[in-house]
Amino acid sequence: MSYRIDPSLPLTLEIRRIATEELESALGHLATASADPDTALHDCRKRLKGVRALIRLIRSGSPEFARAENARCQEAAARLAAPREAAALVETLDRLAEEYPRQAGGGTLDPIRDELLARHASVLDQDLRKSVDTAAAACRTVLGRFESLDLPDQPEAAADILEAGVRKTMQRARKALRHAKERGDPGDFHDLRKAAKAHTRHLALLRKAWPSRVKPRIKALDALGERLGDLQDIFVLRALLHDDERAPESRTLKPLLDRLAQRTERRLRKTCLRDAADLFHDSPKRSAKSVARKVRRGMGEAAAAQ
Repeated sequence: MSYRIDPSLPLTLEIRRIATEELESALGHLATASADPDTALHDCRKRLKGVRALIRLIRSGSPEFARAENARCQEAAARLAAPREAAALVETLDRLAEEYPRQAGGGTLDPIRDELLARHASVLDQDLRKSVDTAAAACRTVLGRFESLDLPDQPEAAADILEAGVRKTMQRARKALRHAKERGDPGDFHDLRKAAKAHTRHLALLRKAWPSRVKPRIKALDALGERLGDLQDIFVLRALLHDDERAPESRTLKPLLDRLAQRTERRLRKTCLRDAADLFHDSPKRSAKSVARKVRRGMGEAAAAQ
């Protein structure tokens, strides 16, 4: 099957099917964590984000269910976050060394890199099995909860639910973009990335009902998400460098690394704000209503044919 809602089928069954596929895939990734923890945990977290986007899409149809299961998925993903963050720090340093070969090439930053690699190994050694078991238990619980989910399947009511989910996520993205422009806090850019990622998944879920061409928009959103992810990694690296208790011990190299990171941060901030403004200039209300019209028509035609 696929991560795509078929508007000719009952909404409840489609949501259950997609959630089951995503959660079973997440459990499959967790089962391989001992052999390749970085890949397995990263892939599992992506599946959990897919489930959370699905939950946000149907939130208005079952608010209590959405609050509880979104929180459960968020907690499960958070238990797996530390190894990914530790690996991302190494990857970020490597990108900076590649971007600035004259200042940081030739192994200049290797002492800090060695420290970050040691931290990554330490994180993987600390309670990996417990974190995996806890996340797997949460996935099974959410899987069971979806089995009892009951949404309105009438075309009008189902379309209203999807319309509300699309609109709210696009509004979140526009709000985060406004805050990122006005305040520029790392948290604002992080919120923008989360909303953009959720919107990308909503496009994938509703590609049969979206009012315009989906593939180019998804491609542009994926590129924005990558850049926002790189920017988030820069924020994390710079915060570590400025943390007296957790900063690497290679004190002579920290100022150099921080200067290079700051330079990349400025470039990414500018690019992300520009690209996000291009992607989220449309009215969330208008886009959501267009989706709802197509969903109503598709479900109505399917119901009439039965």
